[in-house]
Amino acid sequence: MRIISANLNGIRSATTKGFFNWLSSQNADVVGVQELKAQAADLKPEHTPAQFHAYFHYAEKKGYSGVGLYCRHEPDEVITGLGIADIDAEGRYLEVRFGKLSIVSLYLPSGSSSEERQDVKFSFLERFWPRLNELRESGRDVIIMGDWNIAHNEIDLKNWKGNLKNSGFLPEERAWLTQLLSSGWVDTWRTLYPTIPGYTWWSNRGQAYAKDVGWRIDYQIATPALAATAQAASIYKDEKFSDHAPLIVDYDYPLA
Repeated sequence: MRIISANLNGIRSATTKGFFNWLSSQNADVVGVQELKAQAADLKPEHTPAQFHAYFHYAEKKGYSGVGLYCRHEPDEVITGLGIADIDAEGRYLEVRFGKLSIVSLYLPSGSSSEERQDVKFSFLERFWPRLNELRESGRDVIIMGDWNIAHNEIDLKNWKGNLKNSGFLPEERAWLTQLLSSGWVDTWRTLYPTIPGYTWWSNRGQAYAKDVGWRIDYQIATPALAATAQAASIYKDEKFSDHAPLIVDYDYPLA
């Protein structure tokens, strides 16, 4: 079972940069995308490859946020949003279910633009926790993939010393992720590759991408039995579709 997560920084932009051409050769079973920056009326046939069933949770604000899931097999159930009005207005959570398997595309808020948005981020973390517990305790196999907008440890960003007081690497954010990963969830990349940084995002400022001054903020976080089936993972950088790179994980797990 191949699962791919990609923050597109605009689905229309990523399409013109070749994302779907690349995706067609990846033999993916489920693809989670984040930051659509589009509404339903903006999507064209080229945004839904023929081999996939496509589902989206759009933000109400135009050109902002939004998540999607592309599924090779039609899911049994699709769950749109968390049922929390202000969070769901930003299009941040989409879940598909296949039997006892749940796969989620998540776009956690960024707090880098203002103190107000950082407060929104902290509020999201607090109110998302019950859903995380519910999923973990459900007996289901679960993957939550996407842009979590938090680098967990020093290995997860190049310039960690210079970012200790910046959104995405704040002590409170890192502690929340530590608590999550201590409660029965597994970070698949870090479990497979304890010493490989695995950056997935690079600032557009300066030469961050060229010099690989990156952050690992895109994750596939899974329940333990499912995470244990992860065979290999990779980050695709041969082409640049976005300021994020796709995260690919292969699981020895029968999807159908």
